[in-house]
Amino acid sequence: MKWSNKNIRLRSVWLLVPVFIILAEPTVRLLLIGAALALVGGLIRAWAAGTIRKNKILTVSGPYAYTRNPLYFGSFLVGLGVAVASGSLWLLLIFLVFFTVVYSRTIVAEERRLEELFGESFRRYAAAVPRFVPRLVPYRSGESSATRFRLQHYFGQREWELALGVLLAFMALWGKMEWEWF
Repeated sequence: MKWSNKNIRLRSVWLLVPVFIILAEPTVRLLLIGAALALVGGLIRAWAAGTIRKNKILTVSGPYAYTRNPLYFGSFLVGLGVAVASGSLWLLLIFLVFFTVVYSRTIVAEERRLEELFGESFRRYAAAVPRFVPRLVPYRSGESSATRFRLQHYFGQREWELALGVLLAFMALWGKMEWEWF
């Protein structure tokens, strides 16, 4: 198996599940705060996944008009929400380090590929739209590359798997808190 950034991102999460469950010390308040963050992040990811047309056109509309990486920004909020809900400072720190190391490399590599594919259009877009933290006013490119949300694109990106994983994480946290698992 080739250890690409994507494989590391996706598989390492599952390796951390036992550590997550053991170290977690959730409370109702933290579960609610974490769930709110995760929900917002999941909605941003869903919007982005339903809007993007990977490698076909440079998507600069929808959530991509606010940040060049709404999928990763959404992932950050989801992960932050789960980490906050865990009630463990260690898990929060592990998440922040993991996210920074893995996703910073991923974003740079993807931006190189987008510049190769879309050239000057991508350079103009990158100059106007922040890499990660969203801008308040949407970017308007003036080009006719606007894309709309399509449910089949959302399902094609398999975003439902993230939603299921997050739901299971919160169920595990609730179970640990309510029934003192582990």
